[in-house]
Amino acid sequence: MGKTSFTALFAAALVALTVLTLAAPPAEAGRGRGYSNHGGYRGHGGRGYRGGGNAVAAGIIGLGVGAIIGSALTPREVYVAPPPPRYAPVAYGPQPWSPDWYSYCYSRYRSFNPNTGTFVGYDGYEHFCR
Repeated sequence: MGKTSFTALFAAALVALTVLTLAAPPAEAGRGRGYSNHGGYRGHGGRGYRGGGNAVAAGIIGLGVGAIIGSALTPREVYVAPPPPRYAPVAYGPQPWSPDWYSYCYSRYRSFNPNTGTFVGYDGYEHFCR
């Protein structure tokens, strides 16, 4: 078992123990919360019921511990693969900048610019004549 998995297992056990400890209601004598020892309901004496504080505390602690564990398990370095190499298409035309090349590009592309050797394609970008 690696160091990372042991740390994650330990942190998960700690979170579970904390949640179970905080969420458990306190032990009371008698039949349970709200009942007297004689079997009658004793009410809350005009006060509102204020339970649920333990559940909120457990939720907040669980959120904090989860954030700590999540950041601890996140890899520090991410490898990004380089893009695949781009291969130029095979061209069977004349050699660039030769007289045959100029005549070929003039006849094939109406937007051919002889100063740069490019033409404007349907996509609106300039491309080198091949």
